[in-house]
Amino acid sequence: MPNFLHNFTPQPVALALGAVTVRWYGLFIVAGVILALMAAKQLAKNKQISFDDIIDLTFWLVLFGVIGARLYEVLILEPRYFFSNPAEVIKIWHGGLAIHGAIIAGLITLIVWCRQKKQDFWLVADLTATVLPLAQTLGRFGNYFNQEVFGWPTSLPWGIPIELANRPPEFVTEQYFHPAFLYESVLNLSLFIILFVLFKKQWLKSGQYLALYLLGYGLISFLMEFVRLDQTAVIGGFRWPQIFSLLLIGVGLMIFYQKRKTPA
Repeated sequence: MPNFLHNFTPQPVALALGAVTVRWYGLFIVAGVILALMAAKQLAKNKQISFDDIIDLTFWLVLFGVIGARLYEVLILEPRYFFSNPAEVIKIWHGGLAIHGAIIAGLITLIVWCRQKKQDFWLVADLTATVLPLAQTLGRFGNYFNQEVFGWPTSLPWGIPIELANRPPEFVTEQYFHPAFLYESVLNLSLFIILFVLFKKQWLKSGQYLALYLLGYGLISFLMEFVRLDQTAVIGGFRWPQIFSLLLIGVGLMIFYQKRKTPA
């Protein structure tokens, strides 16, 4: 069964012109942000938030989201590696942006921004949470071109080739691996569609869209850790990102239940 992913070995650089290097990782992040902005513009119609405010918020969310994602990777997930290779800390184009760190930084940014702009936090958080999975859907393809976020070896036709330098030592003889990035991307897209339809129809109460995102992405992240091969701390038989994902699920459940009792 022929398959594009099976036969194509991805490379991180999309275009190199002298000193200027354009990387797929950055292109997909930018494309994801632009698509999320377009979706947010549609959902913000008839809401108490202008598109100019959405653009302003997006700037700060992207800035602090990237910082938070990198700090989480450096301080929580890979402290030994970055302590030994301090020059790598600023090289985000090599990958290593943890979405859990971006979520934490994003929530803090939302709180501060809403207070400064005197905006309804739950409205802005619901809007952001609804379109965020769309940005994540495209962003995961940057991991593909960096040859990261792949899973266990597989003989399935959609397995992807991973170069020897990017494989764990115990898998040097294997050729193809599960495209964990693709599985998560599809699940993120499904979560976005669900949230988008619910928000458009206004079927949930204020705050419950954020709660549903935390629940949905927490579950997606928890399940994906059973597939992924990248090294991380294991506590009580669970990978560290799974423990954080359970925390997201717990917070999502709490918010959803609490908001169920508030007026529509």
